[in-house]
Amino acid sequence: MTEQPHTGTESGHGYISAKDDYLKRLRRIEGQARGLQRMVEDEKYCIDILTQVSAMTKALQAVALGLLEDHISHCVVDAAVAGGSEADAKIKEATDAIARLVRS
Repeated sequence: MTEQPHTGTESGHGYISAKDDYLKRLRRIEGQARGLQRMVEDEKYCIDILTQVSAMTKALQAVALGLLEDHISHCVVDAAVAGGSEADAKIKEATDAIARLVRS
């Protein structure tokens, strides 16, 4: 069976069980971004802004690593059990995602 491209509307992704936690974290990050905008608008000290950028970056990295772990333990493992080209595609997809995260 050929898997369809991900549209974001499928159910059963590995992160689904922690969806509320991810949304909560992303909302906090959104608040951090608004806080950074205010800091620039208020002409705060650059080092203080950079400190907050670093905190926001770490928060985004934590979300990314959690999603990656969920993807590997759910989607990649399921595809590996199924075997064949689906397994190869999921492994390539995961390694490409890891490469993007390492470059960022």
